[in-house]
Parts: sequence; C-alpha cells; structure tokens
Amino acid sequence: MASIPEQMAERGMLPVIVASTLGTTIEWYDFFLYGTVAALVFPSLYFPQSDAFVGTLLSLTTFLIGFIARPIGGVIFGHLGDRIGRKSTLIATLLLMGISTVLIGCIPGYNVIGVAAPILISILRFCQGLGVGGEWGGSVLLALEHGHERNRGFWASWPQAGVPIGLVLSAGLVAIFAAISGNQFNTWGWRIPFLLSALLIAVGLYIRLRIMETPLFTKVQESKQEARLPVLDVLRSNWEEIILSAAVRFVEQAPFYLFSVFVIVYGAQYLHADRQLILAGIYIAAIVEFFTIPYFGYLSDRYGRRGWYMIGCLLMLLFAFPYFLLLNTGNPVLIILGIVLSLAVCHSFVYGPQAALISERFSTRLRYSGASIGYQLAAPFAGGLAPLIAAVLLETFKGSYVPVALYIVILAAFSFIATLGLKEMAHVDISD
Repeated sequence: MASIPEQMAERGMLPVIVASTLGTTIEWYDFFLYGTVAALVFPSLYFPQSDAFVGTLLSLTTFLIGFIARPIGGVIFGHLGDRIGRKSTLIATLLLMGISTVLIGCIPGYNVIGVAAPILISILRFCQGLGVGGEWGGSVLLALEHGHERNRGFWASWPQAGVPIGLVLSAGLVAIFAAISGNQFNTWGWRIPFLLSALLIAVGLYIRLRIMETPLFTKVQESKQEARLPVLDVLRSNWEEIILSAAVRFVEQAPFYLFSVFVIVYGAQYLHADRQLILAGIYIAAIVEFFTIPYFGYLSDRYGRRGWYMIGCLLMLLFAFPYFLLLNTGNPVLIILGIVLSLAVCHSFVYGPQAALISERFSTRLRYSGASIGYQLAAPFAGGLAPLIAAVLLETFKGSYVPVALYIVILAAFSFIATLGLKEMAHVDISD
C-alpha cells in the first residue's frame, strides 16, 4: 500500500492541499487575531468609559458579531459555491476576510473618533464573519472532492489543520509585537499584525488562482445539473442533516474558544498568570495540533467517522475538570500542559474527522450550501457565546471554575447524543 506522501504525489493532491490549507490559515489568522486583541486591547481602546468587567463583555460582544455573521456567510457563499463553483467562491471569501482585517488595523480609538470607533470595528468584524462563513465549506470541498475515492477524512482534515496554523501565527505575532512595542502595544503595536494580513492575501490569491475546479463539481457543470436555488433545495431535502451537523459541533466549537480565547482572560484576570505564558501555551498547542488534526482524520477513515467522533465527545467531557485543575495549579509547566492537552488532543480528536463527517452526507450539487450552513449554524450559539457565557459564570460565581467546567460537560453530552442520529458514511461512495 502506498504511503500518504506517495498517494498525495500520485493523485496530484499536494497542490490542492496546499491551496486549501493555506487559504484557511489566512482566514483563521485574521479571525483569531481579532479574538486575541479583543481580549487584550479593545476593552480599554474602544470602551474606555466602562469598568474593566463591562469593557471586557462589550469587547467580547464584538467578537460574537463575527459568529452571528458566519451562518449568513455560509448561506451567501454556499449559494455561489453550488452555482458558479468552489474555486471562484473561495477567491471572494479570501478577499473579503483579508480586506476587513487590514481595515481593522486602521481604525482610531474611542478617544479620537468617539462612538464611531466601536461601530466601525463591529461592521468590519461582521464582514470577517461573512468571509469565514463561506471559506470553510469551499476549502474543505476543494480537498474532499479532489480526493473523494479514499481517505476522505484525511484529505478534508487538512483545511482544518489551517486553523491551528492561523492561531499560532496570530498568537505568535501578537507576542512578538507586544515585546517590540512594549508599553506602546495598546497604541500601535497591536495594529501591525492586522496590516500584515495584506501580504498573506497576495500569497493566498496567487496559489488559489492556479488550482482547477474540483472533479466532482466539474461533472455537475458538464451535465448542467447545477441547482438553481441550492440553499432552498438543501433546506427542503436535508434539513435533518443540517440540524444534526450543527449539533455535533457544540463539543468542538465552544470548548475551542474557551481553550484559545477565554483562557487569556481567565489566566490574566483570575489566575494572575503572565500573559506571555498563556500565549506561549496556545501556540505550542497549535503547533502540535497541526499534526494531530490530520492524524485523527486519517484514523477516522480506518475506524469509522461516527464512532470516533463519539469517543471524542466522551474525551472532552472527561477532561473538563482536569483542564481547570491544571490551570489553577499556577505551575507554568502544568498550565502549558493543560492548554496543549485541551487543544492538541481533546479538540483535535473531534475536529480532525469533523469536515468529512459533515460534508459527505450532502450531494455534490448541494454540498457547499448544506455543509456550510450546517457547520456555521453552530457558530453563534456555541462559539460566539462561549467566552461571554464563561465570563458571566466566573463573575457570578466569584471566580469559581466549576460552572464553566460543567458548561463544557453539557456541550459534550449534547453533541454525543446528536452524533447518534448520524449515519456512518466513511466508506460510502459520494461521487453520485
């Protein structure tokens, strides 16, 4: 049997994987960069008239706006992806996301333009959400529909691996420019990583323009079978799969933003831990996760997507309390260990096979719309609300981690039950 690298070379998958993974890397670099800076800078820069807690809540609310936009982006770009193709749609999402990010880096603070500052930030954050809402489906389908015959879980997991790369780039650059700018970080240091997004856009566009349309969608175009109204068609014929696809994501979506965004607030305000230590833990975990995501996607091809995902739900449930116990020790090594285990093991276990788990249950002519809507529908309810809910729980229960840990347990149990409703599709032919 050929090795994975040999299979990639033989089937021409390497350029496809690079194009899809690099695109999601850029998109999520932009998205996570906002989340990191929203926790560290925006409360004082854009909401200076509020006390510390209210300022943090308002800043995280602008973070939520991006998640509210994601299902809308899934609908808009899902329609375009099933009408005009995956490649053209992906170019549009990349441009929308990148331009929005560069502009965020140019917005003056509240003390310069007043209330216009948080309003403009919110609008641009909404545009970021639209871009991410359309990006995921196209990137995953670019990989999955080129390599649909075998190892779909492995191929489709590579765009997922772009998420930790984007996370480590954003966290790493924030750390670098925080060190360079020193006490000027809140003034101009945080803006540089946003402006650097322009360079990433140029590289991403160059690579994506060189990739051909997927073979499965090309067949749909050649036979003139494109859906006229793909969003309406998929809502009518696959509404159960869409709801279940959203429900299975709760175990991954909310905990991920607790592990990568909320942990910054928790570590700084409640544990009084060094900010650089928390950021270091996040991007060490992200580096490890780049390898564990495709590995767990590959294992789901061997052992079945549904069963593997259910085990991942149980793993997340069992780790909820140990995660906070590791953080609360105050020991730098154990803090980093807790962050690494949460992202590189618990999150990767479900995130690796998730792209194929969702995408392979929709037909080619409706796959972009169905997968995007199902995937992004969970975003505002699980991802965007998670840091806000956790912040409120901590404030209400005087800094106790127990309610937040129970919140993770409930999410994991909910997704476990939803996964029971899905059929096993790991070895089913999806070319028809």
